[in-house]
Amino acid sequence: MISGFEGSLVEFILKETESLHAKVCRYYSSDEHAFCPRDYLILSCLLFNTLRSAIFQVLHPAADLININPSIWKMYFKNLLPAFVSEGDDANYGSTAVCDVLCLQALSKRIHYGKFVAEAKFRDSPALFEPIIRGQDRETLMRLVTFESVEASVQRRVEMKAKMYGQEIDPDGRRRNLQYKIDPQLVAHSYGEWVMPLTKRVQVEYLLRRLD
Repeated sequence: MISGFEGSLVEFILKETESLHAKVCRYYSSDEHAFCPRDYLILSCLLFNTLRSAIFQVLHPAADLININPSIWKMYFKNLLPAFVSEGDDANYGSTAVCDVLCLQALSKRIHYGKFVAEAKFRDSPALFEPIIRGQDRETLMRLVTFESVEASVQRRVEMKAKMYGQEIDPDGRRRNLQYKIDPQLVAHSYGEWVMPLTKRVQVEYLLRRLD
């Protein structure tokens, strides 16, 4: 336990990391989303007056209301980690928690980028989206943002990247009999099972507020 802090090691590192990054206004960027309470972090921004005039608003202001990091946190620890890690204790608590924070932040950024995808789709076909948004038809919006062929292509690309970056290499630089540090198919499956559905959820949540 950390003196004066109630929570896990990864929660402590995440909170302290976000507190530091907030001081240089990381979370004023539309593609960054804090896991800690946003109001607390925004108030700590030391460069607000400097950056305020430099902020270029691409998204509808309602985008600020959408943050599904609680769902990402739950998915990461309940679904992703159990699929990828082995049981046991290697005592590398600090470095593991640091890596968890990096993974959580990367997932959050990738998933919340769905706001930009949704904005691009809306601008491309506003006449298509507007009546559906006014009717708050969540199911139809989900169908409109779903392209199965594109998702299949993304999963193939993810698998290829996992093969490329997850290869075991001998000291002389040769591949070690196509051995991988992690199963590329599992990476692609997890992407399709969790990352893309959450990204589409962000798209739908954004579109539902696009005409506010």
